[in-house]
Amino acid sequence: MTGETAARSDDSGEGAPHLIRLLGAFDATMIVAGSMIGSGIFIVSADIARNVGGAGWLLAVWLLGAFMTVAAAKCYAELATMFPHAGGQFVFLREAFGPLAGFLYGWTLFLVIQTGTIAAVAVAFGKFLAVLVPELASAPDVSVLGHPISAQQAVAVLVIAGLTAANCAGLRTGKDIQNVFTVAKVASLVALVLVGVAFGWNGHVVAQNLATAWSGPAHGALLTGFGAAMVGSLFSADAWNNVTFTAAEVRNPERAVPRALVLGTVLVVGLYVLANVAYLVVLPVAGDPAGSDVLARGIAHASQDRVATAVVEQILGPAGASLMAVLIMISTFGCVNGLILTGPRLYHAMAVDGLFVSGLARLNANSVPARALVLQGAWASLLALSGRYGQLLDYVIATALLFYALTVIGLLRLRRAQPSGSRQPGAGASRVAPRSAWLPVTYVILAVLVCADLLVVKPDYTWPGFLIVAAGLPAYLVWRR
Repeated sequence: MTGETAARSDDSGEGAPHLIRLLGAFDATMIVAGSMIGSGIFIVSADIARNVGGAGWLLAVWLLGAFMTVAAAKCYAELATMFPHAGGQFVFLREAFGPLAGFLYGWTLFLVIQTGTIAAVAVAFGKFLAVLVPELASAPDVSVLGHPISAQQAVAVLVIAGLTAANCAGLRTGKDIQNVFTVAKVASLVALVLVGVAFGWNGHVVAQNLATAWSGPAHGALLTGFGAAMVGSLFSADAWNNVTFTAAEVRNPERAVPRALVLGTVLVVGLYVLANVAYLVVLPVAGDPAGSDVLARGIAHASQDRVATAVVEQILGPAGASLMAVLIMISTFGCVNGLILTGPRLYHAMAVDGLFVSGLARLNANSVPARALVLQGAWASLLALSGRYGQLLDYVIATALLFYALTVIGLLRLRRAQPSGSRQPGAGASRVAPRSAWLPVTYVILAVLVCADLLVVKPDYTWPGFLIVAAGLPAYLVWRR
């Protein structure tokens, strides 16, 4: 399978609808940033704090997560210059290791990673809407075929259906929604940082956090806890790779996609680290879970883990909860749109290669993979209604990280196969990224260490993820036949 095959996914034949290059460099960067920023940054610092203890360790987790994210993005940027085609990571894995590797990634992405994340983030939107509309929280569940459905789940399905329909209307609609909401939530994160530092600074809290910066569990427990805590920082910044799925719709993708990967990830992880600095100048890391107010509970025991809400409440009072609910709704809505927009491009590329439902290879009159959009939306809605998306996502956390590592290993393999400066199959330009091996090797080592730690700390979550991937083997044989 060569890049020439991948290129055919950009067109379905003479006179047929084909993918149109409507995305510029700014649009691609907004896809990266908008798909990354969901609800995680506002919540996961509580769990990280419980795992590692002190403020220094908390920031270390976020800094290491930032390094790993940007390192992987730079490796993918090089791959994007080699294969600027629809499907992105599916194409990278297929070219490096053959169609089975690409299929297993696409299988897992569709079954759990992309659709499960869409479901989880859409339900988070519904939960924060319930803060503004309390009737949603108090409404009784409705039984459908014997299964209880909450109002928040119903809201999630409506969000998924609405954004799926909007993206079926054309790429321009989807990218306009993405741009507006990504700009809004980046501005919201900047405002959270500025308000926290400028108006929430508490000298006593800062002194306390500095004094206990490196306190935490005993040495062995700290190592395993640090690895488990990395899950929060890494997957709050996940989905940065989704822009590679849309490469066939990006103008000058050999330049625009790599730049979007690096600029988008640097922007987001930088804001994440600064947001945690803002948390640390307002609230102590440790606290009492039975504390009477947000200051007493601290970051580790913030109510329902809503650290950002606790920070804003400490500064603005009870109105802070409503304000943060609005900001998180903006963030989650934009994140769901980015995930809905990008995923079907990969399923479309798989179908063109004969490795997925054949009908998904067709585009609608608006030149978008509408059938793939609808199938993705239907499965994500079922996951949202089932309530099992959270458990499924836990199962594939280590698996998704291993797919990233495998893709980076694939980069090293592709480098060996092609002389420096040569053109890759199907590439429109010579490789321009640095060829030093230290960055990809370092990333792979760190990713494997985190996965190994999860196998020890959370074996009930990691092994089922590998079984989900393994279930793709018989499916692959079916589609190959």
